[in-house]
Amino acid sequence: MKRCIPILSLALALWAGEEAIAPLGTYTAAERRHWAFQPRKDAPPPSFTDPSDKAWVKTPVDAFILAALKKANLKPAPAADRPTLIRRVTFDLIGLPPTPEEIDAFVRDRSPDAWEKVVDRLLASPHYGEQWGRHWLDVVRFAESDGYEYDMHRPDAWRYRDYVVQSYNDDKPYDQFVKEQLAGDEMDAKNTADLIASGFNRLGPLRKNAGNQDVASSHNEVLTEMTNIVGASFLGVTVGCARCHDHKFDPFRQSDYYRLQAHFAQTQPNDLVLASKEEQDAWKAKAAPVQQEQRRLQMQLRRAPDGEKAKIEADLDALDDKMPAALSSIYSVQDEPQKASPIKILFHGDYLNPVATVGVRPLGILVPEGTPEAPLETEHPRLRLAEWIVDPANPLTARVMANRIWQGHFGRGLVSTSNDFGRMGNRPSHPELLDWLANRFIEGGWKIKPIHRLILLSNAYRESSLSPIEKAASEKDSEDALLWKFNHRRLEAEEIRDAMLAISGRLNLKAGGPSFMVPIDPELVLMLKRPQYWVATRDKSEYDRRTIYMIYKRNLRLPFVEVFDAPDTLLSCARREQSTHAPQALEMLNGQTSNELAAVFAARLVKERATPAARVDYAWRLAAGRLPTPREKALALKFLAGASNDPAKVKEFALAVFNLNAFEYVN
Repeated sequence: MKRCIPILSLALALWAGEEAIAPLGTYTAAERRHWAFQPRKDAPPPSFTDPSDKAWVKTPVDAFILAALKKANLKPAPAADRPTLIRRVTFDLIGLPPTPEEIDAFVRDRSPDAWEKVVDRLLASPHYGEQWGRHWLDVVRFAESDGYEYDMHRPDAWRYRDYVVQSYNDDKPYDQFVKEQLAGDEMDAKNTADLIASGFNRLGPLRKNAGNQDVASSHNEVLTEMTNIVGASFLGVTVGCARCHDHKFDPFRQSDYYRLQAHFAQTQPNDLVLASKEEQDAWKAKAAPVQQEQRRLQMQLRRAPDGEKAKIEADLDALDDKMPAALSSIYSVQDEPQKASPIKILFHGDYLNPVATVGVRPLGILVPEGTPEAPLETEHPRLRLAEWIVDPANPLTARVMANRIWQGHFGRGLVSTSNDFGRMGNRPSHPELLDWLANRFIEGGWKIKPIHRLILLSNAYRESSLSPIEKAASEKDSEDALLWKFNHRRLEAEEIRDAMLAISGRLNLKAGGPSFMVPIDPELVLMLKRPQYWVATRDKSEYDRRTIYMIYKRNLRLPFVEVFDAPDTLLSCARREQSTHAPQALEMLNGQTSNELAAVFAARLVKERATPAARVDYAWRLAAGRLPTPREKALALKFLAGASNDPAKVKEFALAVFNLNAFEYVN
């Protein structure tokens, strides 16, 4: 009955047409008992008496894993071989294949710390931030356009991407990383990096319809995006479900949602142009006539008969080249207390039906009973929120991030629903290990790289993907949640493209800066509504850069990345899905990207190896990190027989190598 009182009071207030003050609400013992809302425990790693068990435990991580396996009467798989291990960890940490020279060096190195040296080298690589920063960009649904019908381009959003990459490379403490993103502008309004970081608050899709725009509705959508991503990314809870009513499963009242939203009441967009007044005036003088002509043609396009639209479209395309390059700017936010509107609970989430006014406060279930609200005009409200999020007493934050790190290494988190630690999410497979990692994370100053090392130096990470007890173990634990073997995984879309560039010898390792656009099918461009655009980057060497530096446009995902399950960037992506379907094979066999790079790969093989046998061996070493099996080599040589110097034939061979499971999967 108690749960009905808040909603009933809101409904009565709405019916009476009066403004109510939402009650703070109380929480039952059962609601507070959920494991994720409980303080972290610090159970010591299990100990073992059997000598073989003791020998297998290389780090405390192994002790927790082995204890769970023994409880289920299972055994860990034997260790993977060295070529498999170095390929696994290299893709894992930097998203690129190891070179044959790196593989050979590790295989030859018989020192006790050989594996540790590989791990440390990769963690120190500048490419580490590109790989792990991309994981974070998935979580925060990073894109460089607004989405919705017009999908306007955000020319300087790439600065946030570079901030994330650099933060990972610097091993920035996670608590600082959180505070800079939520409240960098409140921390230091003159610090460029902090201002860029706080662009996090503007990453969500944004509706910019032409004409008749309902400002109140649009502002409500912006506040909703800001609030929901806090729950998904930092806290790992589906707080957005409480926007329209009390959460159906978790103890989040609707009033909790709007009190959380109130932290953003003062937040306004802030685009800081990095140019002098003279430079801005000169830009406007050049751009104004072009923009005026664009508006005229756009109006004409709406009324033109079908037969004339192609000519107008061509004229609009020509005008794109006449626009001066956009002035550099910082895509950020700032507090404007004078513009802060009251935050009200919305009946059924409808901005036209505001009910009760609320103040600023974090989620009630995670603060002491009766914690009061703060007023909307509170100074630095987002910084207060960030400090609460990273308070070591917060039971969620460290668990959520430690779980994301684990997921990045094993493909599945200790909590498999990494954006949902609530009642509808899955319980942790190893709760003591999760808490142990979270506690070490905090004790280590919120540094991420030491958690990587703890995991990567374990024997659990070095298990083979083949187990002698496969059948029996699968019957007990079909999802391998207990890690009785290492789960092989398909490379993600960006990894496949980057790997093809790397082994073909054409990868451009230029880091950072504005995103590039590759040429695409004109029909895809025509599907976009004006004033969207897609203009291929003039410098063709940019096309060979890593995929993280390709523009992320919400309404146009390139066929290659889309078919391999790249997220749509409208919502937080907790974990990349891995589907298997025919269009993937068709894209790899017939797609423009794979065929162009296969030709380059073939040219490299011919140039660097003189005989067909040597070319086959080299192709497998580059693509799979190993030599071909006797059967694979025989088939390849049979295919190349009599035509090993025919560019077309070698290109077809190179394309076949791109299509090998040994290339597309990591074991």
